[in-house]
Amino acid sequence: MRTALLQSSGHPGSTAGNLKVLDEAAGRAAAAGAGLLVAPEMFLTGYAIGDDIARLAEPADGDGADAVAEIAGRHGIAVAYGYPERDGDTVHNSAQLISAEGTRLANYRKTHLFGCFERDHFTPGDRPVVQAELNGLRVGLMICYDVEFPENVRAHALAGTDLLLVPTAQMHPFQFVAESLVPVRAFENQMYVAYVNRVGAEGEFEFVGLSTLAGPDGIARTRAGRAEELVLADADPAFLAASREANPYLKDRRPGLYGSLI
Repeated sequence: MRTALLQSSGHPGSTAGNLKVLDEAAGRAAAAGAGLLVAPEMFLTGYAIGDDIARLAEPADGDGADAVAEIAGRHGIAVAYGYPERDGDTVHNSAQLISAEGTRLANYRKTHLFGCFERDHFTPGDRPVVQAELNGLRVGLMICYDVEFPENVRAHALAGTDLLLVPTAQMHPFQFVAESLVPVRAFENQMYVAYVNRVGAEGEFEFVGLSTLAGPDGIARTRAGRAEELVLADADPAFLAASREANPYLKDRRPGLYGSLI
């Protein structure tokens, strides 16, 4: 499945502005043959927007989701995007996957919050593995810091995730995560990992870009630079199956030895 990675910070604080950016990117991605467009963490509203997070947060089936579904259906492309999710008095840092027909397929709440900023504004989720079937692939959702915990990604591998989508707000000086850690996660867990970052200055943060789609051989199929960019690469089920057959990591595990990790 051709996958498009939208590396952009959009218009922080403007849901309408970000929907326009997403619409334009969906059109370009669909024209290039992509079946899936992935946008960064908190793309719908912006990340470093302080108390506006709570003001702009909305339910998983809110107006923002309806607008994304309309974009997905009109362009015939599935869309995954980050947004602040309101559930009563609680706000989660969430990511949602919507099909090319405009159907909500999966919603994930970030389980590992990074730093004081996120802990001040969000409540962590408690479901580490959220998946959906899309174009012959089992697609999983995760957000930014979550991928830095090997247990999280291994849980997806054991649940059969083929393509792990990671909307991200990766900031300086942690660019080694995009450059080194993400390809290793893809290799050691035998899956594709789409890591899609924000870029540029936003509030107190400097986002580093470097969005990538890494394959199960640990090789980046595409990598963005440090500017606004739309990059594309393929997640190939046949290559994934052959790689899993050749790589023994998951077969050679000895779970009985790992009890002390829990």
